[in-house]
Parts: sequence; structure tokens; C-alpha cells
Amino acid sequence: MKQLMTGNEAVARGAYEAGVRVGSAYPGTPSTEIFENLPQYKDVLYSEWAPNEKVAAEVAFGASMAGMRSMCAMKHVGMNVAADPLFTASYLGVGGAYILITADDPSMHSSQNEQDNRCYAKFSKCALIEPSDSQECKDFMKEACRVSEQFNTPVIFRVTTRVCHSKSLVELGEREEQPVTRYQRNPAKYSATPARAYVKHAEVEQRLRDLEEYACTSPLNVWEKKGSKIGVVTASIAYQYAKEVFPEDTSFLKLGFTYPLPMKLIAEFAKSVETLYVIEELEPFMEEQIRAAGIACHGKDCIPRLYELNPEIVRAGVFGQKAETKTVGVEAVGRPPVLCPGCPHRGFFYSVARRKNVIVTGDIGCYTLGGAQPLDATDSCLCMGGGFSVGAGLARALEMAGDDRRVIGIVGDSTFFHSGMTGAAEILYNNHKMIPCVLDNSITGMTGHQDNPGTGETLMGDSAPIIRVEDVLRGMGYQNIIIVDPQDLKAMDAAIDEALASEVPAAIITRRPCLLIKKIKHDIGLCVVDRDKCRSCKMCLKVGCPAVFIKEGKAHIDPTLCVGCTVCAQVCPFGAIERKGE
Repeated sequence: MKQLMTGNEAVARGAYEAGVRVGSAYPGTPSTEIFENLPQYKDVLYSEWAPNEKVAAEVAFGASMAGMRSMCAMKHVGMNVAADPLFTASYLGVGGAYILITADDPSMHSSQNEQDNRCYAKFSKCALIEPSDSQECKDFMKEACRVSEQFNTPVIFRVTTRVCHSKSLVELGEREEQPVTRYQRNPAKYSATPARAYVKHAEVEQRLRDLEEYACTSPLNVWEKKGSKIGVVTASIAYQYAKEVFPEDTSFLKLGFTYPLPMKLIAEFAKSVETLYVIEELEPFMEEQIRAAGIACHGKDCIPRLYELNPEIVRAGVFGQKAETKTVGVEAVGRPPVLCPGCPHRGFFYSVARRKNVIVTGDIGCYTLGGAQPLDATDSCLCMGGGFSVGAGLARALEMAGDDRRVIGIVGDSTFFHSGMTGAAEILYNNHKMIPCVLDNSITGMTGHQDNPGTGETLMGDSAPIIRVEDVLRGMGYQNIIIVDPQDLKAMDAAIDEALASEVPAAIITRRPCLLIKKIKHDIGLCVVDRDKCRSCKMCLKVGCPAVFIKEGKAHIDPTLCVGCTVCAQVCPFGAIERKGE
């Protein structure tokens, strides 16, 4: 049977067919849907949302120790969080197959950097496998598991945004159940003491040589023999682009097993053609290794190192042929991302942005948008949990410089469990003069409403204990924990004042559920403008709500967008905005 699937759906299906038994992940675009598609297989495959990617990698490794095929998944920056267990797992080896899925994001569609995680394979000395379409996403999972077990290695399974989210037909297969033997303790294999690691490093180097030899015959590396004039070495989605651009008589060496590179095979391929091109997105990962082996090729001299590729970019870079364009009379209006109408974070950002003596260190999530105009409330956005830890360093530096400005650091509820708790401990332990603030909207918002330790439900739909942010903070030693509804602007202002004036360690929790959570019955209404009272002061525009704009010189609220949160009404100095019922 064939089915139209995204790459993410196909990876999930591939895990099922490959006999994977345990999966753990932290959501992050473009990887999220892989695990959202696993609960349908819950009779034979356990899956979960972990608090962060490091935990996910460790849970999967523990299952591998027990002899079960396991996997974890994350977006590319999540691999940075998981790197600690990955590098040592490479030395220790595996029991059952151990697959780490990284979903890279060329062009940074929803990410803060454009790192190329193929480099992690070389750095951690692991095998690397890359599919180029949905069928391969499914099929390559099976081969990844076989390689992992045969060569006693973690396997990095790299996909990209375009592979994750594009759709193609997939031929489905049956699940291949794998035998699981009773766990036998083996500290000589799984306990990474320095003396053992000293010996294992030599084993890892030999394993890389064995993997390179295997790569030369791997079914994932395909030589498409055509002409002898032009040859292309390529992998992942770049293969699809190159196939569209190069002439029919071009020979291709399409690589699915990309680290270690099958250098003998590449050398043989290079000898069979007059001119060799290496077509790959982002870093010259393959090109540098091929050149280092003494093989002449074209790569980044004609293909950009930045951003996603597409057929037009490849065609222009290799053949100098630019796509024909036609100018149309309609100019698209720029629409930067904004907080949704009724977003609970809006009230917090409006309140804190008006304080000239407060600096806000931001974080990764929906609330990143608090740094956009007109709210313009945050000064930084580095990484998950950085709102607290960056804020701590900034607060210390300000204090040392005699600067009396105060710092408020923010994280969301999911981010608090991901990496905010350590930052909260840092603030308290080292007595940094700042206020940690958790923006709790009761869900993991930006990645599409996944559950977390504070929501009371697991990925597979089971009930779970709710871990309350205030209980964690209180247990750490915060003595003044202020919980406030951020859409009540007076209460929000009072909460900030109280926290800043507190003589004991204080923290703020803004708590209101995301309006898009379906299982909650929300109080939906409609705000309307009394045009006779409106003085066109435009104060209502400062809350940054997309439902509010100026029409014919007066404030106007789009009834199709408004949810009646009343933040705009609270800032109107003339009482020109009122909330009507449901």
C-alpha cells in the first residue's frame, strides 16, 4: 500500500517498521511531527516528550542498553543540548540500535541559527545517514538501525526542513519485531571511566575505518551512471535540486550514508567523469573531505554556503543561468510575526516595556515576539533557558558598574522545565539582583501545543502528575512568588513593583492559558470602539494586537480577530473601548 506522507510522518513510520520500541524527544520545528505521529503505534512503541533534548538522548540510550531499538529526536539546536551524552555514547557503543534524529533548518525558518549538524557526526565519530525524500525517510530508518547494531555505534539521522515537511508517496511495509534479551549488567561496556574510555577511543577509530569500508558498498549510496562529462556527488534534498538542474547525461553519486564518506567509491566515481561537482546545503562538509583526499571538485566556489538551496540557485551558481522573472503590479505587504490576539504574554510585555529602569532578557518561544515592535520589550534572545542565565550575568555586570537598572529574565513554562530551573538556581545561589519571571501559558506553545511536565498529560495521552512551577521555585528557596494574570494590567504592574521592591528572593509567574488550547473553555468576547469617544491617540496600537488598527482616522477592532482580552481597553485613556459579551 502507498500513502502520501511528509518526511516526518515517514520517519515515524520507519521507526515503527524497523522495530523501534522506545522513543523520547523534545519538540522543535522542523522535527516536532515525528513524535506527534508515534502514539498511533503505542501498542508496540513507547514514546514521550522529555523535559529537554539531553534527557531525551539519555532515555533512548538507557533503552538501548536494555537491548531495545531506541531513538530520540530534536531540531538542530537541540543537538547542542544532547551533545554531552552523544559524545560519550559514541565511545560506549550500543545494545539495541540507538538513533539520534536531528532536523536541521537551512534558512532559519524558525530557528536562531543555521548550524549544519553533519559536523556533529565527524566530531562525535558516529555514523551519519541522510534521506532525500519521504520514502527514504522510512526505508533509511531500517538501515540506520542495522548499521547501529552491526557496528556498535550511535547513528545520527539527519533531515532538513524541506525533507521534513514536503510530501511524497511512500510504500508501506510491515513491522520487523526485534528480539529483546533479558538485561545483563555490563559496566565494562557502559560505564565511561577514564581508564575504559582510554581503551575505547582506539576502538572508535577502528570502527570509523570499518564504517568507511562499509559505506563503499552501502545500499544507501547509489551510483547513477549516465555520461562521463559531468559527475555530481550529492545528498539529502540537494540531490532533488541537482537532478532538476543538471543535463540528462550527468552521472550522480547519491549518498545516503554520508559519514564516514565512502572515499574509495567517490575516488572511483571522480575518475569516471571529466568534471566533478559537490552539491550540498550549508557547510562544505563533503567537499572539504573530498578535496583533502586529493580529489579535484567544484563546490562552494559556485554553490552558496548560506541558506537553503533550490533549483534556481543551483542553476545560477553552476551554469550562470538566472531564472526569468516578471514584475507584477501588486506589492505584497510585509507581515512580521506577532503575538496572537488574546495572547496572555501581551499584557506582561506591555507593562514591562514602559519601565525605563528595567531590562528584560528574553528566551526561545512565542514570547520571543515580545521583542518586536511595537512592544519592543526584550534586549536579548540567545537560547533555551538563556532568559534567566543571561539575565544573571547582565545583572551582575550592571551591579559591578554601578548601574542601578534592574533585570527581569523570562522563560516559558515548558522552557522552565527544559533549562530554566538551573538558571533559577543560579540566580538564587549566587545572589544575582534580578527577577526570574515564568510566562506560564499551560502548554508548549510555539512548536504546536505539545504537553510538558506542567500540563498533566503525556504524549501518549495518559494522565500525569502536574509539576507546578511555584512549587519548584519555592523548593529552591524563593520566598516571594507572585502569581498574576498578565491580562490584568493593574495587577501586572503591581506584581512587577512588588518583585522589584522585595527584600527577599522574589519570582513572578504570569499565568493564563494559551487561547488556542482546545480542551479549555475560554471566555471569548469582543471589544468594540466607540468612535465618538475615540481621540485617535493610538495608545491602543501600542499593545501590538493584530486585531487593532486605524480606520478612517479612528481606532478600529477587527471582529473576526478579536477575542475580547481587553488589554487594548485597559490602555485606552478615554474609555473608548468596551468589551461586549460572548
